[in-house]
Amino acid sequence: MNNASEPSNVVDLSQRLDPRSERVGALLVTVRGLATKRLHALASNMFENIDDALFDLAEKAENNAAQTQFFDGMREVRKKRAIVERTFLGQVARDLADFSAGRTRAPDSDASTRPLANIELSLVGENELEESLAITSMIGKNEQRLARAMFAVNQRLSVICGGAKMDDASNPVGPASLAGAFRQAMRELMVEVRVKLIIYKLFDRYVLAGIDELYDDINNELAAAGVLPQLRHEIPTRRSDAPAPIGPVSTATAPAQTTAPVTDAAAAEFMQSLHALFSARRGEAGSIGGGGLPLVTGPLPSPTELLGALTLLQSQIAVLPTNAAPLATQADVTRDVAQLKEQLLTQIGQLRGQQTAHVSGMDEDTIDLVGMLFEFILEDHNLPAEMQVMLARLQIPYLKVALIDRRVFAHKSHPARQLLDALADAAKGWSADADRDARLFDKVKSIVERLLHDFDDDVGIFTKLAAELQDFLDVSRKRAELAEQRVAESTRGREKLEQARRRAAHEIVGRVGGASLPPLIYGVLTRAWANYIVLTLLRQGEESHEFRESLRFIDEFIASARSVHDLNDRRDLRAMLPGIERGLRRGLAAVAFQDADTEQLLGQLHAFYRQQLGEAAPETASGTIVASVMPLPEAIQAIDEPMAAPEPDDEVDSLLDEAFDERNLAQARELKVGQWLEFTAADGTTDRAKLSWISPISGRYLFVNRRGLKVADHSLGGLAQAFANGTARVLDSTLLFDRAMDAIVEKLRQPEA
Repeated sequence: MNNASEPSNVVDLSQRLDPRSERVGALLVTVRGLATKRLHALASNMFENIDDALFDLAEKAENNAAQTQFFDGMREVRKKRAIVERTFLGQVARDLADFSAGRTRAPDSDASTRPLANIELSLVGENELEESLAITSMIGKNEQRLARAMFAVNQRLSVICGGAKMDDASNPVGPASLAGAFRQAMRELMVEVRVKLIIYKLFDRYVLAGIDELYDDINNELAAAGVLPQLRHEIPTRRSDAPAPIGPVSTATAPAQTTAPVTDAAAAEFMQSLHALFSARRGEAGSIGGGGLPLVTGPLPSPTELLGALTLLQSQIAVLPTNAAPLATQADVTRDVAQLKEQLLTQIGQLRGQQTAHVSGMDEDTIDLVGMLFEFILEDHNLPAEMQVMLARLQIPYLKVALIDRRVFAHKSHPARQLLDALADAAKGWSADADRDARLFDKVKSIVERLLHDFDDDVGIFTKLAAELQDFLDVSRKRAELAEQRVAESTRGREKLEQARRRAAHEIVGRVGGASLPPLIYGVLTRAWANYIVLTLLRQGEESHEFRESLRFIDEFIASARSVHDLNDRRDLRAMLPGIERGLRRGLAAVAFQDADTEQLLGQLHAFYRQQLGEAAPETASGTIVASVMPLPEAIQAIDEPMAAPEPDDEVDSLLDEAFDERNLAQARELKVGQWLEFTAADGTTDRAKLSWISPISGRYLFVNRRGLKVADHSLGGLAQAFANGTARVLDSTLLFDRAMDAIVEKLRQPEA
């Protein structure tokens, strides 16, 4: 036995160390050394595999351009490997130093944190978006995978640094910080975004996948140094979470013995907080069987009895078809959710042969909490009514999960919670029109029925079903992304063509001005040459030499049509004609003129210029141009009336309408690509669509359904108008379980009506 006077080396969570002390300095040096050693080994292994991976991809490349990208990437990585590795480890060291000095790392301000709707889909914007999505995905995946170990690291680092708040995002060796440091280092590499994304995947595979060993090292080292040595962060096996069978006990001892263990500090604290809220709300109303039912003395239901009764109720629901009468309407489902408490007590009484009217306090809280969760689902406007009814059938399986492991309420990484979130997120974008083959509906229905039929007490079924759902959604998403990309490219192409045509008309109209041109000259400019300008803008752009030359031709062509008065005018015209002919031949060839048509047109122009110079013209010469001489490709439309102003954008008209205010405009501007909206038609029917793309040319918002097919496109003003009159609303992007728990806690804090 230790001497009572001997100082303890154990640091309790309630204690805090002075961050300036020598002991803290030594501990942080130890942490920094562990991180540097482990990350250096992981990064070295990654770089060894980058070379092989890029070489393999180059050999399998679909074309020479892709192969060149991979080989160029290999050379760049070999040349700058040392710089990238040094930059990465240096940034991690700086993050650790800032943490130990009490300086909180400011959130990254680059494109990864900007609203997606504000990122123009230029080449740079698209690259940044892909990079940010890749990093966000790897961070989220690893934070969930490492939740337990990171919780312990966060707690211990918080203790040794004076109690500074520590979470996954601010942990200097957490996935978010490490990914941010690597992104900073990747700026040293001048490679294509395709190569960058491959390197990020390898960083995830070889570095982030191995940091669990780093966390084990840190936890073991700090625990051995006396920092929270009793803190548990291992994930217990499923059986250890399940309540052990307990026989009938006395009323006095029942509450402590019938409660399923909560083996996590955060979950225990959360449940205690909820218990206080439930107790305050119930007041003197009694327990679950209150509301007029007599309180019967006797033993409280054991966990075995609760789960047995729920299993019987579950089997009764499982045999009902989805469209059976008790589940035919949303009102019926709402009634069944509200009555589950009474049904459960009745079932327990039948099993015992003795009426019971109450359960332990914590079990009662759990039953009420799950009931409120599914009441929220039935009131959640984010979900279509058909999906609300479907998901509401899961109340009993989720009540069983909560009684087995109450951590489902406190941890986002709990498999049952993740499955419900995934089902709700998939259902959010569902509509009968977008799911005409009923693939998604049938998949959700299949998962619900398998839980009702197969779930007993093995929580592993939720992990299995979540993986199956994710595989299904991945396939659907890839198919939808292809369709979505085609829709965006088609829309972008049409807008670019229209923009180029307007620009061509503007340039021609501006240069013609008020001059009265001969029909021949006017026809060449407004038809053949206008379309050559359009093609030049689409292919080379307005900064190109070809575009500037096309504008110079307009000026010379207009000048060639002026009246000739003296010898100097004739000399100037003769000097211009060879250049005009060369430019016109080149332009006509670009817009697919046939050689015979080109020669016919040039013959007409030669006749016109001979008239200008006072020379005799052949009798067959014509002073006008006819449509048959000017065949145009179907993709190129003639600019018949360049003097007409472009039609005003409907956004401008909408902005003049005072039916909505700045709040509606702000709501439209703040939309992010990927957000879901619900649109209501004039006949009252609704449709759900995702914001797929915002045009950098017109600013229009393109919306698609789950299959990636276009549903609508709106201007900024048109969207604001829809928000104002209630025909459009944004669906909440927060996970269902998070929204439900926030709403439940807020409801419990309000006085009961």
